[in-house]
Amino acid sequence: MKYIAFVLLLILSLTVALPASASICRNWDEHQICILSIKRSAKNYWEYRAAISVDGVKRPIEVYNCRSRVRVQQNGTVLPFGQNDPGEMICSFFKKSS
Repeated sequence: MKYIAFVLLLILSLTVALPASASICRNWDEHQICILSIKRSAKNYWEYRAAISVDGVKRPIEVYNCRSRVRVQQNGTVLPFGQNDPGEMICSFFKKSS
């Protein structure tokens, strides 16, 4: 009986499809920048909550404000976009849809 339950559990676990995890990667100013996850704000359409990696080093989720050209870190620190900043890539990538 335990053997049958184990086999059924094994079959069920193999039939569940896991969601695909694909990241969008671009070469940007001699760095590889990948958007690992991104969500657009429903209230402020110019803001994106995104987790990125730069040259394989993951960054925590930050808010990218494409109107003010700043990013807000998890601790509340506001940093302006620098020259060739990953935030510029995020904002320019989604500018195409309008």
